[in-house]
Amino acid sequence: MEKKTIKYTFLFFCLGIALLLLFAADLFAGSVLLPLPEVWAALTGGDVPETTKAIVLNFRVPKAAVALLAGVSLSVSGLQMQTIFKNPLADPYVLGISSGSSLGVALFVLGSAFWGGFSGLWMQNLGLALAGWTGAFAMLAVIMAASVRLRDTMSLLVLGIMAGGVVSAIVGVMQYFSEAAALKTYVLWTMGSFSAVPAGQLGLMTPAITIGLLLAFLTTKWLDALMLGDVYARTMGLNVQRARTVLIISSGFLAGTVTAFCGPIGFIGIAVPHLSRMLFQTANHRTLIPATILLGGVMMLFCDLVSQLPGADSVLPVNTITALLGIPVIVFVIYRNQRGY
Repeated sequence: MEKKTIKYTFLFFCLGIALLLLFAADLFAGSVLLPLPEVWAALTGGDVPETTKAIVLNFRVPKAAVALLAGVSLSVSGLQMQTIFKNPLADPYVLGISSGSSLGVALFVLGSAFWGGFSGLWMQNLGLALAGWTGAFAMLAVIMAASVRLRDTMSLLVLGIMAGGVVSAIVGVMQYFSEAAALKTYVLWTMGSFSAVPAGQLGLMTPAITIGLLLAFLTTKWLDALMLGDVYARTMGLNVQRARTVLIISSGFLAGTVTAFCGPIGFIGIAVPHLSRMLFQTANHRTLIPATILLGGVMMLFCDLVSQLPGADSVLPVNTITALLGIPVIVFVIYRNQRGY
């Protein structure tokens, strides 16, 4: 037991150091190359040009913070979904949360020709986030209402997939009839971005994610019980229906908020929980949740760094990087779990 404690402490320490280093490195990455002393002076209130201070404090710090929050949220949400559905390929969007958010954004962007939309870049970004948030939680409300009647997780999973399919069809029709400029805005949103969330919107994003994480920490014992099956969980005195409802709400806050503000970001939510299990060699969620938080932040910050071409004016879509890193992990998991979850 003592050896395991030492191992976990060492792993958590290494992940924590990696997280700090990657967060710091993300402050230097971008189209404008800034010297280390100037970045440090901007962070500590030193004497630096206003342009440098604006780049560091108004753009790079919020972007790194959003990347960190997104990695943490999607990873924990993926861990919850994989446990609830006992499916190694379940992801944060398995219940159609991403589709609901996409519908909200599609109505806001593709329908802007009918109602005019908002003027100003900040209001447009805020409108995108609020529209995505509304769509995600509207879909979550539909799923929660259906879960009252659906007693097994498989039926709930099928319902989520079908609801997502219907929403995707509606969005497809809207795309077909939309104008070119609106369609481009919507497509760019679907590619995922951390730079579209200014510092002012972190005040909206952070509390919702905090609620989801608090619920995740409070339900670790429920997740451990559900891992062993609904029947076993009931024999342990767990109200499976209530546990499933709370976990879905937690996952909705985590995945829905990230999708609304950053767009749908794939593969991290599937890959990171498996990497955490392999690294810590445990199924205990008291260990897995903090491990997934740290590893999710590390992975997403690394993806954000890779997506930024040094010295270039363009940034690769985050989804392309997360796919390149996440898909090999998922393929490995498929081969590793041929005998079952």
